[in-house]
Amino acid sequence: MKALKKIAVAVSVCIAIVGLIFAVNATGGDTVYTFATKNRDLPIYCVGRDDNKISISFDCAWGVEYTDGILDCLDFYGVKCTFFMTQFWAEKYPDYVLKIHERGHEIGTHSRTHSYMSKMGEGEIRDELKTSSEVIESITGQKVELFRPPYGDYDDLLINTARGMGIYTVQWDVDSLDWKNLSAEEIAKRVISKTSSGSIILCHNNGLHTLESLPLIFTALQQKGFVFEPIGGLIYKKDFTVKVDGQQIKN
Repeated sequence: MKALKKIAVAVSVCIAIVGLIFAVNATGGDTVYTFATKNRDLPIYCVGRDDNKISISFDCAWGVEYTDGILDCLDFYGVKCTFFMTQFWAEKYPDYVLKIHERGHEIGTHSRTHSYMSKMGEGEIRDELKTSSEVIESITGQKVELFRPPYGDYDDLLINTARGMGIYTVQWDVDSLDWKNLSAEEIAKRVISKTSSGSIILCHNNGLHTLESLPLIFTALQQKGFVFEPIGGLIYKKDFTVKVDGQQIKN
């Protein structure tokens, strides 16, 4: 926790940066890449809410180098979030699956093989979701209800198949772009400027500067009055519609 106190001090030192970030006008979330039509089934990109609740999520497919630091940072700022894991990651790092679960965070599947699932048939999709969920459930004892498609790639068959298995397909409306190895300040600026009530933020557990960006993000968004919830507590589980822009609204 000493390291986290140093991080908190660093946040104070960076107050000028945060001030600049605050000055950026919110855009209401990242562009939604859906190419949606009225007849297309959509995943959930964000949620129509006016209570300032938001979610931050971390995709896990490769490595754990920064995961302990992320978990400590989440604890330090009192943030609960959602981790999406591939089957091969969960099988390679079962101790981290359990650790994430025991620290009070939600876990969803990120598929079995991290492939482009719009190229798959129904049987392949079911196998990807079933086996990856079973691995996570065998470690945590908790049912998997959330799924994030690799690469954000989906089609109607994928959404319908997941829904038939009782799984909600979730994307994001705020992309940190941490996978591009942006600096911590660049990541934070993107996230803070684009987050609005009901937003779902995309990060990665092994992004090069993701951990460094989190104190800036949490400090700024909490000061703005945002409250972090795991995605399962942000979305509506029944009586909802997903609009053509990917926003989930309550009927």
